Amino acid sequence: MNVYRTRAGLFHQFRDVLQFYYPAMIDTVVGGYAAQVDERDGYVYDARTRHLVAAARGVHNFSLGVLENGPDWCRYAAEHGLQFLSSVHWDDEREGYDWQLDCREPTDRTRYCYGHAFVLLAGARAHEAGIPGGRAELERAFDVLEERFYETEHGLYADRATPDWDSLSPYRGQNANMHACEALLAAYEATDEERFLERAYTVADRFTREVTSATDGLLWEHYTEEWEPDLAYNEDQPAHQFRPPGYQPGHHAEWAKLLALLADHRSEGWLLERARELFDAAVDFGWDDEHGGLYYTVQDDGEPIVADKYGWVHIEAIGASALLSRFDDAYAEWYDRLWAYSREHLINPKYGNWYARLTRAHERDGPNRGPAVEPGYHPLTNCWLAMRALEDEPPAFGTS
Repeated sequence: MNVYRTRAGLFHQFRDVLQFYYPAMIDTVVGGYAAQVDERDGYVYDARTRHLVAAARGVHNFSLGVLENGPDWCRYAAEHGLQFLSSVHWDDEREGYDWQLDCREPTDRTRYCYGHAFVLLAGARAHEAGIPGGRAELERAFDVLEERFYETEHGLYADRATPDWDSLSPYRGQNANMHACEALLAAYEATDEERFLERAYTVADRFTREVTSATDGLLWEHYTEEWEPDLAYNEDQPAHQFRPPGYQPGHHAEWAKLLALLADHRSEGWLLERARELFDAAVDFGWDDEHGGLYYTVQDDGEPIVADKYGWVHIEAIGASALLSRFDDAYAEWYDRLWAYSREHLINPKYGNWYARLTRAHERDGPNRGPAVEPGYHPLTNCWLAMRALEDEPPAFGTS
């Protein structure tokens, strides 16, 4: 039996990831989180850089620890990170969150929707966990997203702005909108206020049904100002770490997860139908039949562009399959298959944290320290969601 069909097995993995990052990333001198932790041996390899996304994800992660009755230090760790996020990352003069700092000094003040979405997520989870200041951060981040990034005529968010908000980039992206949708759902769950659910539904509907009609229902990553697919974007940089060309199986699975979560709060039948379509697409064109695992990026026929295996891709697919398996046992089979692959290749046997990236044949081609924005957010989130799925008394998930 798959041990991750049990709450005990999932909580063990959840706790292992939390303990990998605590106390290593807690910085009591500079403040905030030194989130650049070597994924193999657990030491901080960069104690100076402070990244907005890492800060927000850390608050989110430790807040989940509080919600799941994890170790007592989770509350302190969440409060510690939220204080730095709300005071040092926040630019009071320009009213936005600074993207990157050297210790406490800003080095990049570009205003990214992606970063502000993660602050909204952090505030929502902190508020839900009873962390002081969580609700205030939720409201502040939401206000910036609505006033500076949301484009009513498209029902979607712009991507980035200059530090003084003088101009928006013409680039429009899938990823910022996906994480905005995630954060809005969390804000709804934390407050029970319909405005957050309505906005999350609008973004999901607009992107996963309307925008994707131009690419036969598949999720392209990069768009023009008018939300037309920019199929040539970064085509000369196929291995770009954050904005590669091609289709990403991991984001298809991640959107499937979000639509399944939305379906828990909305009655529209298309949500689960589209969630199934997106998950099926992820595994149909993304699964590597020779070596196992999901490719990072592919062409629309499933031919890999970057065949590397990323940890976040597989744990997102695990979260999606856990939610979908409540309705169809075929997804429970994928849940087991993805966990078996991940245990063999992607989870550090020494600490239980997840590796960021391996080659197609599961080798390392460098130090593999992982991106500076990833302090365990993907595995913690999806273990937590799978534990919630077990509580729902589903017809399929949790059976042998």
